[in-house]
Amino acid sequence: MTDEELLASREKDVGSGYAYYVLGVLVLVYILNFVDRQILSILAEDIKADLGIDDGQMGFLYGTAFAVFYALFGIPLGRLADMWVRKRLMAIGLTVWSSMTALSGLASSFAQIAGARIGVGIGEATASPAAFSMISDYFPKESRATALAIYSGGLYIGGGVSLFIGGAVAGNWNEAFPGGYDLAGFNVVGWQAAFMAVGIPGILVALWVATLREPLRGMSEGTYQPPEPNPWPKFFAELCSVIPPLTLIDAARGGSRSLINNIVAAVVIAAGAYGIVMLVGVSSGNVLQFSALGIGAYAVFSWSQSIKRRDPATYALIWGTPSFLLTLVGFGTIAFNTYAATFWAAPYVLRTFADQVDPAMVGLILGGLGAGGGFVGVILGGKISDILKRRNPAGRILVGIFAIVAMAPLLLILYTTDSLTIFYLVSAPSNIVASMWVGVAAATSQDLVQPRMRGAATATYFLGTTLIGLGLGPWFAGTVSAETGDLAIGVMSLLLMVPVTLLCLFILYKKLPEAEATKDARAAAAVSTASLSN
Repeated sequence: MTDEELLASREKDVGSGYAYYVLGVLVLVYILNFVDRQILSILAEDIKADLGIDDGQMGFLYGTAFAVFYALFGIPLGRLADMWVRKRLMAIGLTVWSSMTALSGLASSFAQIAGARIGVGIGEATASPAAFSMISDYFPKESRATALAIYSGGLYIGGGVSLFIGGAVAGNWNEAFPGGYDLAGFNVVGWQAAFMAVGIPGILVALWVATLREPLRGMSEGTYQPPEPNPWPKFFAELCSVIPPLTLIDAARGGSRSLINNIVAAVVIAAGAYGIVMLVGVSSGNVLQFSALGIGAYAVFSWSQSIKRRDPATYALIWGTPSFLLTLVGFGTIAFNTYAATFWAAPYVLRTFADQVDPAMVGLILGGLGAGGGFVGVILGGKISDILKRRNPAGRILVGIFAIVAMAPLLLILYTTDSLTIFYLVSAPSNIVASMWVGVAAATSQDLVQPRMRGAATATYFLGTTLIGLGLGPWFAGTVSAETGDLAIGVMSLLLMVPVTLLCLFILYKKLPEAEATKDARAAAAVSTASLSN
């Protein structure tokens, strides 16, 4: 069968019923992704009490320990998604992160649960690069933001379900076994049982994912890009480009100048991390936080320089495109607010209204509001952005600007009210507007690159939402809370990032149309320039 015949035979899948079936399975995967990630929120108070840790360390567990390794491994795994069988990659990743979530239930120290969270981050790094790439092949450009928004809605369903399941399992387990239950020599208490309850089912879903039909790359655009015949050497090269100390090997391949630049960058970043620790105060939490972020920053630098040598077209459309970098920072700083506010909502209610609530009920109400409001918001944002995109090449960005502007006053109401009823009532619209930007950001990152670069673009985009949003937001709010003794102040301090967000999105709105229209020409020019220099 020729390439043209193969493409013709599979183009019928684009936007078809089967495409929506695949989308539904991928949504379930993303639900499990965020159940395993977000369940830490409702269990935070019990974990703190049992393991003797503070708000800053909880922020590190939820954010940085997960985010840095999610971001680092997301880069080579995102590139692997561009070359290998995406459904298989996702199934393996789902097995890994589900197993590590279940193992969190055996943790008896901060170090052990941190290690498990790192494993969850590495496993989950497979999901969205593969899913974004598959969805972009199954759905045409005109409806892609909506499809990606539906997928992203799994984030809010999973986050909401996790609060309900976590609160219910932990509460019922503690009631049935007040002193814990001996399980193969481990004394398992409620929060540990909750981790096991949500981790084990994911292993079964991984088998389902493996049965999906792999789409042809580029078929939604009417083109066909054959698969990479031997992806593993390139994957290993990608791994070397981002995981220290393998980064030194990769840098040396570029020559002595490349190696020197890499070492200088490592020294500068290490000095910067040390300086920040000295500025904010030396503590085990701060040392861990900025050591991890420093490793992340160095790894990102190493990867960007490596990709510039090995794939100048991809470098040009990602790191060499100001609009992509503005997307990275602009939406990453929205995530700074949304990840932190979402994580700390349940602990805040349990502390502030302790005499009026129990964990199971808080999980049910906040979980329901988060799942319903978040899903409505992400779908609504995707639909509106698709409509605006058809009328204005940069129209999608207006949805992101609206989301952060509308979210700020709602956040202030939530964390200043002394009424539990008002907190719950305002949580609904807050969850809606706080989720409207997700599909917009995902679609924008995909629109700025060529089909073969979608996995890499997704991994790079998630650098913003993880290193900036997840890696800094929950930790920042938790640290301010620990220093002031007031979690409300910690969460409201997140709004200091809003001006940065608005500035990035405003500039992006101006630059986006030209960047999207010239991407093919700029990619070709980058390849031509690299060929001449060699």
